[in-house]
Amino acid sequence: MLEPERSLQTHSPRPSFFYGYVVVGLGFLIQGIFWGTYRTFGIFFNPLVEEFGWSRAAVSSATSATWLLFGFGSILIGALTDRFSPRLTLSVCGFLFGLGYVLMSRLDSIWQLYLFYGLIVAIGFSASDVVPLSTIARWFAKRRGMATGFCKVGTGIGMTVIPLLASRLIGSCGWRTSYAVLGAVAMLALVLLAQFLKRDPSQLGQAPYGEGTGTIPDASAVEGGLPFQEAIHTRQFWTVCMAYLLLAFVSETVMIHSVPHAVDLGISATKAATMLAIIGGASIASRSVIGIVSDRLGIKRAMAMCFVPLMSALLLLQLGGSLWMLYAFAVLYGLSHGGLFTLISPTLAQLFGTVSHGAIFGIILASAAVGGAIGPVMAGRMFDVTGSYSTPFLIISALSLTALMLVLSLTKTSYELAVGSGR
Repeated sequence: MLEPERSLQTHSPRPSFFYGYVVVGLGFLIQGIFWGTYRTFGIFFNPLVEEFGWSRAAVSSATSATWLLFGFGSILIGALTDRFSPRLTLSVCGFLFGLGYVLMSRLDSIWQLYLFYGLIVAIGFSASDVVPLSTIARWFAKRRGMATGFCKVGTGIGMTVIPLLASRLIGSCGWRTSYAVLGAVAMLALVLLAQFLKRDPSQLGQAPYGEGTGTIPDASAVEGGLPFQEAIHTRQFWTVCMAYLLLAFVSETVMIHSVPHAVDLGISATKAATMLAIIGGASIASRSVIGIVSDRLGIKRAMAMCFVPLMSALLLLQLGGSLWMLYAFAVLYGLSHGGLFTLISPTLAQLFGTVSHGAIFGIILASAAVGGAIGPVMAGRMFDVTGSYSTPFLIISALSLTALMLVLSLTKTSYELAVGSGR
């Protein structure tokens, strides 16, 4: 049943160093490696189409399979993170993530694309958000948005740096060698970083930031919130699910098809790839401040603010026929993308608490996976039929507006009301 955050019990001298800062730093690196590597697929898209002659819909289907399995795999990974160690789950997933990319260097047929990328990479990728962000949510009771925002800056930096490096690597070494290098580096780095993750402050005799500084909590007193079965029966839970399903539909369509769209307009592959770097760079700025904004103004207002640059970006994508307009689109989209996807974890922690945060987060990611799986395939199929991205880009604009309406309809849960009245 409903459990507001409970008071801490055993007093002890204040620890000289709060390990939660290390957890945030680890999350920063983990997010950068996972998301930066994953977002290179748009760079590999045209080389794969050119070498094998596959349709854009067929290649897009592999990314959809990856995204779908990532989401539903996050349910299991989230539950395991709630119950066991994030170190174990991240070690296994980091190994599989890197292995999938190494195997992509041996790609020869379409079924291997679905196996290596659509299955193996996807299983590993399932840990990318739920493990570091659920762990951070447990370490920070206050300034949770700021801590999550800093962690998600790693995503922006990874999305800025790694696709550019991959593009240059493909130009000099070919796509096969590039896949092998990306996979090996990601595997080693993720498994190493996993060894330093701690599930919650009680493992080190510390309290969450903002909850009884200077005390050592009993492990059972660290967390509170709605039990999983209760949380999933609330209207707020399904509102968040639907909002992020639509936002992932938009996001994956943009991230997979914006570079091929730019190339179709006559822009060079290198300049088109720069759009992804700009999106990543703009998202860094957004992630850096959105957590602070949400801590001060509230989650709902912060989320609503992110839709202003999103709608402006999609308008530019519809109208843009020149390089500067596409770069302007990339800046605006990066600002919105960084903010909206940074706020998922603190939103869930605020609405439902942290006792079942990983499992709840996993369900939200699974719902997002449905939208993210449909979007790229829809856009690829419509392009194959019409030779244009005009219709799919119009559709994602309408879906973005619908997502905004859902966000604005959010109300407080019984847990949020109870915690607010008790503080």
